[in-house]
Amino acid sequence: MVTYKEVRENEDIKTYIKMADATLASMKFTEHSFAHVVRCADTAGMILQKLGYDDRTVELAQIAAYMHDIGNVVNRIDHAQSGAVMAFRLLDKMGMKAEEISRIVTAIGNHDEKTAFPVNEIAAALILADKSDVRRSRVRVEERATISTDIHDRVNFAVEKSKLAFDDENKKLTLYITIDESISLISEYFEIFLDRMMLCRRAADYFGAGFEVNINGTRVM
Repeated sequence: MVTYKEVRENEDIKTYIKMADATLASMKFTEHSFAHVVRCADTAGMILQKLGYDDRTVELAQIAAYMHDIGNVVNRIDHAQSGAVMAFRLLDKMGMKAEEISRIVTAIGNHDEKTAFPVNEIAAALILADKSDVRRSRVRVEERATISTDIHDRVNFAVEKSKLAFDDENKKLTLYITIDESISLISEYFEIFLDRMMLCRRAADYFGAGFEVNINGTRVM
């Protein structure tokens, strides 16, 4: 049985994550390297664990989240689909069972907001984990000089804290965000992330759960 630990220690997978992030860096995208994928893996695992899924499903979600952006090494366009094909090849080579690979590549192939759909529990958890990762440290140092002119860098840089939390009693996921409004207005957050937040709502619906966004102490969605 291929474990999340083995996937994280696999040198080929590490290389593809590094090179995919380097590709995005050259295009001036925010950070998509180990900080992002590990955080996504932690969050996806947390969601399924809180919802009572078995340990193996939790681990498969962690693996999918860790590998979900490797397709960026090919091209940003259709990176979810190319990443799914790459993940199939890598996991098959490691000896993972076809049934488990199928669940993972389905999730990876359905995480980009242009084509995403929460087709299974792993895909739904990955969508929520990926789209909720907004934070200042994702803005690369070399891009911070342009936050006044680039809305994506400005919004990410303005986010001082963000956390996706699960309310067991009310079966509700809430994305808590603290934004420095002297850097970016809250309206700008929704200008670039509204589609992602609506996708998160659909992913939460898959679990029969609610989804809210709380910015600076106020529910805004």
